[in-house]
Amino acid sequence: NLEILHLFSNKFSGKIPSSMSSLPRLQVLQLWANKFSGEIPEDLGKQNNLTVLDLSTNSLTGKIPQGLCNSGNLFKLILFSNSLEGEIPKSLSTCNSLHRVRLQDNNLSGDFLEFTKLPLVYFLDISSNNFSGRIDSRKWEMNSLQMLNLARNKFFGGLPDSFGSEQLENLDLSGNDLSGAIPRRYGRLSELMQLNLRGNKLSGEIPDELSSCKKLVSLDLSENQLSGQIPVSFSEMPVLGQLDLSYNQLSGEIPINLGKVESLVEVNISHNHFHGNLPSTGAFLAINASAVAVVFSFAVFGIFLILRGGKNFELKRVENEDGIWELQFFHSKLSKLITIDDILFSKKEENVISRGKKGVLYKGKSILLSDMQFMVKEINDLNSIPSNFWPEVSEFGKVKHPNIVKLIGMCRSDKGGFLVYEHVEGKDLSEILRNLSWERRRKIAIGIAKALRYLHGYCSPSIIVGHMSPEKILVDGKDEPRLRLSLPDLLCIDTKCFISSAYVAPETRDSNDINEKSDMYGFGLILIELLTGKAPGDREFGVHESIVEWARYCYSDCHLDTWIDEMIKAEALMNQNEIVETMNLALHCTATDPKARPCAIDMFKTLNSALRTSSCVSSSLNFSSPF
Repeated sequence: NLEILHLFSNKFSGKIPSSMSSLPRLQVLQLWANKFSGEIPEDLGKQNNLTVLDLSTNSLTGKIPQGLCNSGNLFKLILFSNSLEGEIPKSLSTCNSLHRVRLQDNNLSGDFLEFTKLPLVYFLDISSNNFSGRIDSRKWEMNSLQMLNLARNKFFGGLPDSFGSEQLENLDLSGNDLSGAIPRRYGRLSELMQLNLRGNKLSGEIPDELSSCKKLVSLDLSENQLSGQIPVSFSEMPVLGQLDLSYNQLSGEIPINLGKVESLVEVNISHNHFHGNLPSTGAFLAINASAVAVVFSFAVFGIFLILRGGKNFELKRVENEDGIWELQFFHSKLSKLITIDDILFSKKEENVISRGKKGVLYKGKSILLSDMQFMVKEINDLNSIPSNFWPEVSEFGKVKHPNIVKLIGMCRSDKGGFLVYEHVEGKDLSEILRNLSWERRRKIAIGIAKALRYLHGYCSPSIIVGHMSPEKILVDGKDEPRLRLSLPDLLCIDTKCFISSAYVAPETRDSNDINEKSDMYGFGLILIELLTGKAPGDREFGVHESIVEWARYCYSDCHLDTWIDEMIKAEALMNQNEIVETMNLALHCTATDPKARPCAIDMFKTLNSALRTSSCVSSSLNFSSPF
């Protein structure tokens, strides 16, 4: 009678028992993040009623079995990060119940074209395999497709004019041998947020039509053979954040208005044939003098710019009755609006925002501009700060993202030191979480995910948050979350601090080591809290030792009304699939094995896709009424 079996994120090893193939009512089988090896049972699915199969992040070998979709109900097939080989079974190419397919990071090969006619698939990732052949020789008929990743395979030939869906949000075809022009029809993809065609052999001009993708956040066309000019219309893309056109054969002048795109935080147009002047506004202000010299002396190289690289900001010395102070602001206008007296006058008891082990946070105000507010972090015990601390402050000042509280300046003397942050009117997530609707929670989750994607995926080297917790997330009046970063040497990294924090990854508690995977664990805990209303420090988990174990049990039980936060129960019916998929991601993020946790870029793709899909959860999962 077994219908659901969840053994994920454990330390099981050996082969998957072949006896599972003979369980006629088995619908959900999730064994991800274990140490299973050998082949997937050959008869799995033939006698089962499979709807969900997740065997990802193991050491499985051999071929994908033919009968996985014999039930006709399989809607989620997740086999990524194994060592599977051979072709995708033809039986899966006619499995019209499939909604979500993730086969990346294996050794799969062969022709992929049979897989282009699945009408309900909205998420398809087969990246990092050995697939080959043309992707433009057959009509794509996947009208539900939102996320498509074919990166790092051996596909060749031209790009398809269409993938059969106007709903595409993420398209990654990087690292193949694709050639020819970029289709102008891609400009019709009104929902497109990420387009990555890096590392192919594409030629011709960049289509002006791409500027019609008004939701496009990231555009990577680097390492191709593109020619012509940067379309002037790119300056009209309202949310473009990352633009990489490096290593092409582009020429002409850089559109002057491109510097006015306020959302643009990362630009790489190096190794081209540009000439003329750089835009003098926006992102291009961060270019340093030596790079500018390269532009004019050797136009072939162009420029590389990332807002965490860039120029060295002016260091000023100011003297007052307290001594000589060094001031540095990371926005030129602020150096004229905020004075050393403004910073020192903020140090009053009535201005205290919070107190921490490493210093006090105050609210400050500019004397010159009364409505100009900021926050000041006083640094305790300057003698304990290493010599590389202040250079790190300057690097953090170059971090600019709408979901991160900006470090706008610093000042120091032999008597004290202060960090100056932008003022954000809002409250900590921990204060307001329990009263938020699901709509507001999902917006906050996406915002935090965007910040992590930027810090881990677009900053070089990547920036680690360290302690991901609701107390470190400010939520403004528009429900936009703002992550507060701590400089590395201000982080509390002693054993006592880790023991006192319930948001720390298990391996960090043992080693005091923080990295991208420990950040991902903390993010997973925040997702669980957004879904359940329960915090890791609560004492309401019964026989379960932690909130993660409790969440795994609840997810396995499949009854939403036993674990969903009371505040959002009324919304759960319409958003059932979003909530289930988000919990599934949260459990991946909090996997015991750090290697089984997704990277920030994959996490964002998964979350963004999950929170934009209509319900596709099988009614046979028997969620208890009214869910």
